[in-house]
Order: sequence, then C-alpha cells, then structure tokens
Amino acid sequence: MNTNDSSGGFSRRDFVKGSVLAAGGVLLSGLPLEAGVYAKGSDALKVALIGCGGRGTGAAVQALKNTGHTNVQLVAMADAFRDRLDESFKNLSENAEIKAKVKVTDKTKFTGFDGYKNAIALADVVILATPPGFRPIHFEEAVKQGKHVFMEKPVATDAPGVRQVLAAAEEAKKKNLKVVVGLQRHYQNSYLEALKRVQDGALGDVVAAQVFWNSPGVWVKKREAKMTEMEYQMRNWYYFNWLCGDHINEQHIHNIDVGNWFKGAYPVKAQGTGGRQVRTGKEFGEIFDHHCVEFEFADGTVMSSQCRHFENTASNVSETIIGSKGRLDLEGDKAVLKDWKGNVVYRHRGEEDPNPYQTEHDVLFAAIKNNTPLNDAENGAKSTMTAIMGRMATYSGQVITWDEALNSQMSIMPKEFSWQAQMPINPGPDGFYPVAVPGKTRVL
Repeated sequence: MNTNDSSGGFSRRDFVKGSVLAAGGVLLSGLPLEAGVYAKGSDALKVALIGCGGRGTGAAVQALKNTGHTNVQLVAMADAFRDRLDESFKNLSENAEIKAKVKVTDKTKFTGFDGYKNAIALADVVILATPPGFRPIHFEEAVKQGKHVFMEKPVATDAPGVRQVLAAAEEAKKKNLKVVVGLQRHYQNSYLEALKRVQDGALGDVVAAQVFWNSPGVWVKKREAKMTEMEYQMRNWYYFNWLCGDHINEQHIHNIDVGNWFKGAYPVKAQGTGGRQVRTGKEFGEIFDHHCVEFEFADGTVMSSQCRHFENTASNVSETIIGSKGRLDLEGDKAVLKDWKGNVVYRHRGEEDPNPYQTEHDVLFAAIKNNTPLNDAENGAKSTMTAIMGRMATYSGQVITWDEALNSQMSIMPKEFSWQAQMPINPGPDGFYPVAVPGKTRVL
C-alpha cells in the first residue's frame, strides 16, 4: 500500500460524497422501498443472531423493528454461553413489539465455539455481535455462506484479523451482499447534515481534528472457581486484547472513525503515549486505562486522539474538526459549525431525529429489499486498523506507520478455541496479567 495515499486512491471530496450517498442519501430522503424487491419475494427474511449479550439483543430488536423490510423473522441464535443465549431469548420473546417475529426454537439455539456456523446456515441476514476478536472469523463464514451482514464495531483486534475482514469484504461485494458496520454515526442526522456542509465547503480545508472518549470505564465480572482461563477471559472480554483490542479500539473507534470520515482519508502514521494509572487491579486484565495518540495523514494534517477510563473525572465523548474557515463541534445529536469570528454558520439539534441504532438496520433491510449497493466493511476494517495502529504506538512508544501496522504478521489470537485452550496471555502467580511497557513491548 502506498503510504502517500492510504485512503485508497480517491480524494477527500470523493470519500465524503460517497459516504453521504451510501448512508445519508437513504436516511435523509426516506427509504426507497419501491425500487426493487427481495429475491425471495413474499417469503420472510430470516435473521440469525450471533452473540447474545446486551448489544446483540438490542441489535436483534432493531432488526425485527426495521422499516425497510417488514416481513422479518429471527430464526436462530448462537452464543458460546448458554446462559447468555437463554437470557437474550427471554428478553426478545417477552418484548411485546417484536415477540411475534421471534421464531427461534430449541433446535435453532446453538452454543459453543462452532455453533455460529449452524445459525448462519439457517438465515438470510446475520447479526454479528460477539466480542470483536471473533468478528473476522464470523464475518468470513457469513460471506462464504452468502449472507447479508450487520456486524458491530470494531471488526478485529489485530492486523491479521483486519486483513481477513478486508478480504471477506471484497468477496461480499462480488456476491452483492449488503453489509452494515455498527459505526452508527454514519447513520445519524447530526453527523450527516454536518458532513454535507463540509462537502459544500463551509469548513474550508480540514487541517486538524480532536477526538475524545473519556469516561469512567465499564463493567467487571468476578472470577469464579469453576472457570477455566478461557471462560474467565471471555466473560471479561473487555480487558483482554485478543477479544477487545483495548478500549482505544472497542469504544474510541467511534471518534477515530469520525475523524477519518470527515478528513476523507486514513492516517499514514501514529505516535503517542499511554498506560495504567487508575484502573491497575488484576481484574482489569492487560489493557491500558488511558491512550493519547497523534495520528498524521499524508498531507501532514494531525488528528489528536484521547481516551481514558478514570472515575470522577470529566467525561467527554466528542469530535472537533478544524478547518481553514472555522471549526465543527460534534457530540451525539448536536453539531455546531462556527467561523473563526465566532459566528454560527450551522447548528443541528437532533432531539427529534431518528435513533441511528435503528436507522442502520432500516437502511440495511431496505438495501436488501431493493437490491441497492451497501457495504460498510472496508471502512469498518480501516477505521479498526487506525485504532489498532494507535494501540501499537502507545504500547511500544514507537512511531508506527500504516503499512507497518496493516502488514504486521503478529497475531494475538489463541491457536485454538476450546474451554481448555492455551491462552495468548495468562496471569502470573500473583494473579496479575502482563501489561505492555513502552520501549520494551514489541508490537510488529
């Protein structure tokens, strides 16, 4: 890959315009249901849920409530853990809005590490919502079986996984499969309307960006005596890189992706710092509690990235895009663009906007019904790679280039998937896991 053109050989304007056409054009102008029909005519569109945690359950509800293709049924579910599957099934089957569309039976509930293959085989559309480390494997299988896909972000936790997703994305295009990645800001009116202003030149040239995910942190699951190391790590997947990729990848990818999106490119290198200062207990596995990264694009533009898990500190989940004519501040359903004299050029208050988590499913099912092009997988993979590159920089303390990161052969995944498998990282006698040390840790 040419490090001077990591956006894939097209201009920022093309990148931005394509994003608006792919998502915003459908979202903002209404779903064009008359443009075609689903290949199976009046038959129900069958959905399988792979990964039955809270996000997977929520995505299943949104899939069944979609407005793009109303004849939809959930026919299969798969999860490594039976208790997670049963809890999800109970919640779905008791939801008054969608329970009539839940057609899962005991024979179509699958557990263990290989159950996803059986669930995928029964469906037309697959929801992939397991911990991110499994995403490349599951996406590849879904594409191999010729299924449309909604998959949560991030789409991998290491470079080999990203390459696997990129290869499957190309196959999905060849098979005319529709793919949506859960970077829901691409389906959110506040971002899409602001993007149109950027495309029209209201911000001028994008010269810098600041992106943040600063929050108190997330849940912890206690270790139980009966757990194998594989089960413990999977129950606490957020704190192990092979499963999560660190919170710069799992959460902060949203903000990093926005910076890439509005710049219309992917960074060519990264350098930064990070560590563990507050969340230092053994229950927090191997991940850092803060990352500060400077991403640099081919034209010298810098995106400053910051994410942390500190309790009792200021929270900030937002993006600021700096242009030659002014600045654009984005935060959830709000967007404000001001010129350098402080005048408000554009303001969006989106309290009444559609829920973007719902809209991404509406758009997906409309694209399936109408056979219109839709494939987020390449961007999802490249924004995931950006976040992984940032982690590589903070873990190592080195300047990491895009080519070095993407072409890394270092896999952090287990060699096999079983409850007794040897894990890529294990606790020491004191119960603590090894943690990266800048200047010592090898990432390439």
